[in-house]
Amino acid sequence: MNLRTMDRRLFTILLIVFVNIVGAALILPILPLFAQSEFKLSPEVITLLNASFFAAQFLAGPYLGRLSDRYGRVPILIISQIGTAISFIMIAFAHGAPLLFAARILDGITGGNIIVAQAYIIDITPPEKRTQALGSIFAVFGLGFIIGPALGGLLAAAWGARVPYLIAAAVATLTFILTWFMLNESVTLEQRVNNRSANRVGIDYRALLTNTSLMLVLLIAFVGQFAFALFQSTFALYSASILFQGKTSQQTSLGVGLLLGTVGLGQVFTQTFLLRRALARYGEAWLVVVGNLARGLGMLVFALIANAWLGPIGAVLFAMGMGLSMPPLQALTTRAVTDNLRGAVLGVFQSVTSLAIILSTGVAGVIYSYNPRLPYWLGLLLSLVAILPALALLRRAPMVAPVALVTPEETIVAHP
Repeated sequence: MNLRTMDRRLFTILLIVFVNIVGAALILPILPLFAQSEFKLSPEVITLLNASFFAAQFLAGPYLGRLSDRYGRVPILIISQIGTAISFIMIAFAHGAPLLFAARILDGITGGNIIVAQAYIIDITPPEKRTQALGSIFAVFGLGFIIGPALGGLLAAAWGARVPYLIAAAVATLTFILTWFMLNESVTLEQRVNNRSANRVGIDYRALLTNTSLMLVLLIAFVGQFAFALFQSTFALYSASILFQGKTSQQTSLGVGLLLGTVGLGQVFTQTFLLRRALARYGEAWLVVVGNLARGLGMLVFALIANAWLGPIGAVLFAMGMGLSMPPLQALTTRAVTDNLRGAVLGVFQSVTSLAIILSTGVAGVIYSYNPRLPYWLGLLLSLVAILPALALLRRAPMVAPVALVTPEETIVAHP
């Protein structure tokens, strides 16, 4: 990313995403351990706690995307940030598991921050540059994950497990302020009026199912996110039992935070140095293949290692895999519909990935309880399986086929 030549709007939305990710990442290394130590929740219940967030996001994602098409990106961003801030405060003062679940569900319902930010970036970016622009969000993710988990681990070790949630709530409030004062709307008034006048337009799911290229994209995203959630939902518990066995809770929280920070560093490296060059040389479909292979290798490292010293290797490979595969998949998805439904189709993409995460986190605790290494072996297998539809997509690249959109009056074909 070249900050000197970057569109001011892109810089502003990336700044907002960065602050938001730092706040969210603060809680990643400590939430499972917090739920385990403070509320005596089992690994199965802890992974269900994670699943509750994604279940709510799965249901709300398409609606948030459509609302942002009709009423603008900025209002929906503001609403989602307020919901996130409230949810963190609820966790900070929780005295029972029901409030933890309620907080995560609230954050999931209003947590359209990233999907709306992605729609905003697509609004202001020509099609041929969308993969690189979407990759910039992953770079910002990486920066946030360098700072957030490490800071969360330090805060929890120094002042207790509840303090990071209050800090995260303050950070979410800061993103609300940044959005309110710094971000210009990317959907024009005329576009919003037109989108609202077509408020009964929706994706014809029968046509979607016959759109082979788009279905391949969604299948790859589903399998990849299933593998990703196995990592995300069990990593803190796995680290405590395998990588940092015998260490204190403070040392474990700090260690998990630093390893997740390494994931962030890998994301930054991938988006800053690899993605643009690899995209220009190999194209989007090949990056999806290579990304799944790299993620699988990262899973293999974690399935085999017995101490934390080799953890950064697995973390970097895992991050490179996610960073190389997800931006091309999202860019290919947005080519399938007309401009007035970009938010909606990204909402569908998010719902597919959220469904994968729901199912994965729902079973991850059971798999982990059987063997702490088993989620990583399964993640390796799924990453390899995802290569097969990625190779099929390679033959159909570079364009995704049209998908039909329907209103009660007529059928509209949305060309890429």
